[in-house]
Amino acid sequence: MEYEIKGVINQTLSVRLARDERFWAGKGNLVSYDETIDWSVKPLGGVGKAVSRVLSGESIMLVHCLAREAGTINFASRQPGRVVRWDLQEQGDVTALSGAFLGAYGEIDIRVTRARRVGAMFFGGAGLLLQRISGTGTVFLSTKGDLVDTQLESGETIVVSSGNLAAFSSECDYRIRSVRGCLRKITGGEGFFMTELTGPGRVLVQSMKRGAGKQER
Repeated sequence: MEYEIKGVINQTLSVRLARDERFWAGKGNLVSYDETIDWSVKPLGGVGKAVSRVLSGESIMLVHCLAREAGTINFASRQPGRVVRWDLQEQGDVTALSGAFLGAYGEIDIRVTRARRVGAMFFGGAGLLLQRISGTGTVFLSTKGDLVDTQLESGETIVVSSGNLAAFSSECDYRIRSVRGCLRKITGGEGFFMTELTGPGRVLVQSMKRGAGKQER
């Protein structure tokens, strides 16, 4: 598999597959493909895991692409933003929020996981259930808007506005913290809670909040 990330405002992912190679993509992300590529819609890892994906805000099905002969497929998110590569062997498992999964190559497993701390489930802007992607393959994630890509050292902490978190290393500690001061809580526009992540691990932050622009789609 060879790939190229193209564009600026709404980046696309161009994937070149050799004969008999396969690629999984999020439903609705397929843009174009060569006639040597066959694709279908099917669950990854069986119906049970597919149903659990629905609980994390994703589609029950994924797009499965198979190259009969060498060919190219193009993908893009349904929202303006950046495309990010995540190597599971080098960087470990990734926990992604709803809408962040664009596609994957190689041996991967996607399962639903709960936020580690109860408060994070309800107030951290990430929701009750998240997607944990593991395996030995390569994952491509999409962020909404521009991207802040941060590598946290052990014990280093970043605080993220609710809704701006796209994905993070599964080894990161994840919890919520209260916004200090009544005035900031009421008039700051960020709600009462922020998301706090502590390294080691990689954190992807998007410049546009999840849910923004839904009325336009």
